[in-house]
Amino acid sequence: MRAVVVEQWGGPEQLVEREVERPEPGLNEVLVRVHAAGVNPVDWKTRASGGLIEWGALPAVGWDVSGTVEAVGPGVGILRPGDEVFGMPLFPRQAGGYAEYVVAPARHLAPKPASLTHVEAAALPLAALTAWQALVDAADVRPGERVLVHAAAGGVGHLAVQIAKARGAYVIGTASTAKHELLRDLGADEVLDYRETRFEDAVSDIDVVLDALGGETAERSLKVLRAGGRLITLPGPDDVPVAPDAVRAAWVLVEPDHLGLREIAALVESGALRPVVDTVLPLSEAAKAHELGERGRTTGKIVLSVV
Repeated sequence: MRAVVVEQWGGPEQLVEREVERPEPGLNEVLVRVHAAGVNPVDWKTRASGGLIEWGALPAVGWDVSGTVEAVGPGVGILRPGDEVFGMPLFPRQAGGYAEYVVAPARHLAPKPASLTHVEAAALPLAALTAWQALVDAADVRPGERVLVHAAAGGVGHLAVQIAKARGAYVIGTASTAKHELLRDLGADEVLDYRETRFEDAVSDIDVVLDALGGETAERSLKVLRAGGRLITLPGPDDVPVAPDAVRAAWVLVEPDHLGLREIAALVESGALRPVVDTVLPLSEAAKAHELGERGRTTGKIVLSVV
């Protein structure tokens, strides 16, 4: 089968398409024929240095997949050949999603939302699960709470805006002015241009901050939280600032979540959540996808079409 692998840690040019042996599903696993694979910041960060990922002998990047179940291993009871599925298998272990086939534990996948194409569905798993686990599981966003989403037009951010709105929150997002119209269309109640306005001067009494940037943004975010507020930061544990006693700060690392995927699919089918796909490229142009992503100007997600 065709797969994109990492020749050695470094720049996008290290992503090379190779013919490799097709995997076989083991106990509680399924073989998925990949139709599309999402591209995420963790992909290019780990391609550059290996990161915290447990790599196999031939490193292969990619976790977001949408496709069709080709075969099932012993013990699988929730999926059958022919089922259309999406998910984020094995993260943070190597999955090799940039490929024609991938093996995944059955419960790392869920039925693909029928209203989405495979390209659209592949844009969801890692980013939507990150937003869901941060806002719902960690922060427990409640109706009427005020939620500030940094980098609100990004891969995680544009989905976080919608998930927070679906939870009944009042949502404020930061993004460049060119992306404000999109964010309002996605449900944001207020949008700030981070280049023109310091958010801590414009907002206050925030219940939850979702920070995809880290660094000084995380530190500054503590200033806008009310007593009992929660700061959830995503870049890494070193980006969690020391919080005063009245608020809580935490780091969330996304994990495979069958039930979370089902909740996300239900939001899609209800019309409350839709992925924004910025660019679609063929599998052979994975390096170009990384180059585009690393520029930091993507609205929504980049997706590789495999079929």
